[in-house]
Amino acid sequence: MLVPALAALVCLGTAPGAEAQTLGDLTRGIKKSGKGTALFQTVEFQSKTFKALPQWARVVRSARRDVRSFRPCVQDASQCQSKQAKSWRAIVTAARAMSRKEKLIAVNKFFNRWPYKLDREVYGVSEYWAGISEFMRRSGDCEDYSIAKYYALKELGFKESELRIVILKDRIRNIGHAVLAVYEPNDILILDSLSNLILSHKKYKHYVPQYSMNETTRWAHIKS
Repeated sequence: MLVPALAALVCLGTAPGAEAQTLGDLTRGIKKSGKGTALFQTVEFQSKTFKALPQWARVVRSARRDVRSFRPCVQDASQCQSKQAKSWRAIVTAARAMSRKEKLIAVNKFFNRWPYKLDREVYGVSEYWAGISEFMRRSGDCEDYSIAKYYALKELGFKESELRIVILKDRIRNIGHAVLAVYEPNDILILDSLSNLILSHKKYKHYVPQYSMNETTRWAHIKS
């Protein structure tokens, strides 16, 4: 694991992208869809609008452009026009013949190699969600790892409904953090930038999700 220990302790002071949102903002107009057995043992509420998450809406647009631009490189190495495209080709081609579990391990390890960097250091602002190409070129922080993993797994055949980026509170370090949740038939697995281990969400008693999202839906979470 190449995430610097100090950086891991200061991952995020608040939930990323939520500076102007309250729990009321995130739950307004959405419906309950869990009974304390959902992600990280919470009750969750879902909505189909991203008005409360403008950074995510922007990232979705940029990430889709990135993936489309990388595909010629994936198909033919001579078409690779950037280091980011070559990196994308490396993980997609290496993992596409793997089993589902092997893909998760490979993708998690691959992107965890990028050095952790604060948004203030890279982008000059307190909070910025990076697209895939931006992250692979300049690196980033918690949610940026999760975004790259999300789209890599989609390219490797995982369904959108099986993936969520989760913004949460780490109660041990008393900081905000972000991970990728992967929904399996009998469990939810967590890909974390702080570790190459992939564990069940039930193992993370100190993680309290605030909200999560994929490209079609967002969920607000309340600890039951």
